[in-house]
Amino acid sequence: MAALARLSRRALATTVAAHNHRIAYRSFSAEAAAASAPVTKHIPIKEDPDRVKWDYRGQRRIIPLGQWLPKIAVDAYVAPNVVLAGQVTVYDGASVWNGAVLRGDLNKITVGFCSNVQEKCVLHAAWNSPTGLPAETSIERFVTIGAYSLLRSCTIEPECIIGQHSILMEGSLVETHSILEAGSVVPPGRRIPSGELWAGNPARFVRALTHEEIVQIPKLAVAINDLSKGYFSEFLPYSTVYLEVEKMKKQLGISI
Repeated sequence: MAALARLSRRALATTVAAHNHRIAYRSFSAEAAAASAPVTKHIPIKEDPDRVKWDYRGQRRIIPLGQWLPKIAVDAYVAPNVVLAGQVTVYDGASVWNGAVLRGDLNKITVGFCSNVQEKCVLHAAWNSPTGLPAETSIERFVTIGAYSLLRSCTIEPECIIGQHSILMEGSLVETHSILEAGSVVPPGRRIPSGELWAGNPARFVRALTHEEIVQIPKLAVAINDLSKGYFSEFLPYSTVYLEVEKMKKQLGISI
């Protein structure tokens, strides 16, 4: 047993010595490499005063096309990741929600008073309509466009509801006080008469709306408009107006 203990202590001492030798060799190697490395002086890069500074946030929200610039009313809500291009007008009290794309490169797109275009909708307008109707996409007042809907060169008269995932093709017309159920497809040139509920692919007449249902249509648009008001001052206690004031003060060199 005594011999075994002596052999164990001798092996342990040999292992510790070898480990310490490796550590010392590494430290000496690192010091030698640092001493032999060339000394470089950090030279700061000066910014060119003539360089154009772009205000880039990953996505352009407003895209001018030629002489056309999208117009947004003062009290309209347009989400930060919405794309408005060309001949687009968003009127008072209207709201365009996250991810929607309104492409007015070929013709006009209007979103009327207190109407709303919800998430991921796509609105486009063609050169001309095959039915001879106006080719612009017109959404009049108190209209609700459900999420993921596609509207192309169509007209929606006041106080209508377009269910989510609906498709309205060129020249289609939805008359006032009408409702399209979710997933409806309106073929080119089709007219949805006033006061009726339509559904299906292609959309077909289901029944006439009751007076109570017609009364609720503008109330839904007003409720969504009220909801959008809470987004104006999101993360900012006094809305975003003061940011524009600060930018103007900086441009004019005003210190007050």
